[in-house]
Amino acid sequence: MSTTTRPPVQDWATDFDVLDPAFAADPSGVYAELRSSAPLARSERWGGSWMPTRYEDVVAIAHDTERFSSSDVGVLPFEGLDRDRPPSSPPITSDPPDHTWHRRLILPFFSPKAVERYEVRTRELCRRLMADITAPGRHHADAAVEYAQQIPPRIIADIIGVPESDVDMFVEWTQAVLENGGLNPERRITARKEMLTYFFGLLEERKKERRDDITSYLLDQEVDGQPLRDGHIVGTMTLMLVAGIDTTWSSIGSALLHLATHDEDRRRLVAEPELTVTAVEEFLRAYAPVTMARIATTDVEVAGRTIKAGDKVLMTFPAANRDPGQFERADEVIIDRAVNRHVAFGVGVHRCAGSNLARMEMVVAIEEFLRALPEFGLDPQGELTFAGGQVRGPRQLPIVY
Repeated sequence: MSTTTRPPVQDWATDFDVLDPAFAADPSGVYAELRSSAPLARSERWGGSWMPTRYEDVVAIAHDTERFSSSDVGVLPFEGLDRDRPPSSPPITSDPPDHTWHRRLILPFFSPKAVERYEVRTRELCRRLMADITAPGRHHADAAVEYAQQIPPRIIADIIGVPESDVDMFVEWTQAVLENGGLNPERRITARKEMLTYFFGLLEERKKERRDDITSYLLDQEVDGQPLRDGHIVGTMTLMLVAGIDTTWSSIGSALLHLATHDEDRRRLVAEPELTVTAVEEFLRAYAPVTMARIATTDVEVAGRTIKAGDKVLMTFPAANRDPGQFERADEVIIDRAVNRHVAFGVGVHRCAGSNLARMEMVVAIEEFLRALPEFGLDPQGELTFAGGQVRGPRQLPIVY
């Protein structure tokens, strides 16, 4: 169903639409309304789902791995595939006890020490991108397309062990699967098949010749004396591609949008660059990009309503992060917020394994952007657009300087 023919939302408590353009641009008002009037909303759109908006409910569901499975984390249904067997991308689609070793396998590549290795390349990349944006005679740019969206794909490609020449393919696949899949399910399915074909081919190459990348590393791992299945490795690589690209570029883009529209905050970070690390945590809280899903394994009472076994529940981490019951002045962006227990990276056993990498990329991206371009603003002549659904963030961010 196209955007133009999809009926508009009349009541967000009973008919929410995660792909509604206005909601994607700014969901905070909807979350605030639902939190007070219908903290567990229900919609039959996109296969049907529940949407909790209170911090306590989202966190409780995230911790309850017995009654809420991660076997299908997709916000939108994978139309055209067997819904009883959604795409597997361990560890994000794994439940305990298998989740424990699925996650442990990849942690060495995302530890603080490992991330230090990637920081050098990230900073070099950001400086190169900013040199293009600030070239003599330039006064306009798209900070999303030309900057935010260029950083995570290249770093993830390096970690996986693929040439930078293939990065554009990665970007197109990610957008087809996460951003445009609801409105173009056929392309979503073919994009996933293309990803799988690519990664199975890469796996065959690494079987012949190992390199210093996570693909080679996973080929050398054993569990109970047995090597990992090829399907497990490819599922994990697919996860790192899709989850590692869209989420982080959305966060970088949202931070830059904030700085383009809040002169005082931008100038303060220019004057106090040591505050960037703290500011990044606040940007993550206020503009959390990710909503994940869970599947109820049994009937469960939440917020006075019954979630039936088999129902999908949307883990609205962005809504939880704006809950005034948890955060003082929750709808304000306070870049030096001292106490900030946000859940932008999730919470519980499924808390994002790549959070160290994402934080580093955000900090470096903001530091280098402000170092090269301390004064800029939103271009009123340009078009500001957003993606919604699974991952929310600006996709076109026109700036003038």
